[in-house]
Amino acid sequence: MNQNNPQQQGQQINIELGEKEAEGIYSNLAIITHSPAEFIIDFTRIVPGVPKAKVHARIITTPQHAKMLMKALKENIEKFEARFGEIPLDMPQNQHFGFVPAGKDEKVN
Repeated sequence: MNQNNPQQQGQQINIELGEKEAEGIYSNLAIITHSPAEFIIDFTRIVPGVPKAKVHARIITTPQHAKMLMKALKENIEKFEARFGEIPLDMPQNQHFGFVPAGKDEKVN
């Protein structure tokens, strides 16, 4: 918070979380596109045996808010890793990321 801006001091926002939204939506894939005026983040999930992925949520935001989100995620990932350890991104060669068709042993890219 900017200490030099009296309008921001003491400002409180009440956020309502509906029952449906509180359940959350699982996503294992995000597609991000942008224009000069906005960022669009489509949250989807890939399911085994289903050739199509459906968008379950779309967030449209300004470039400034997208950058603020990136910074907030970075800070929260750092706090998470400080408490629980590093989140691995590299997968061992014999371990598959995502889903593998039944009966297939070859690596899926």
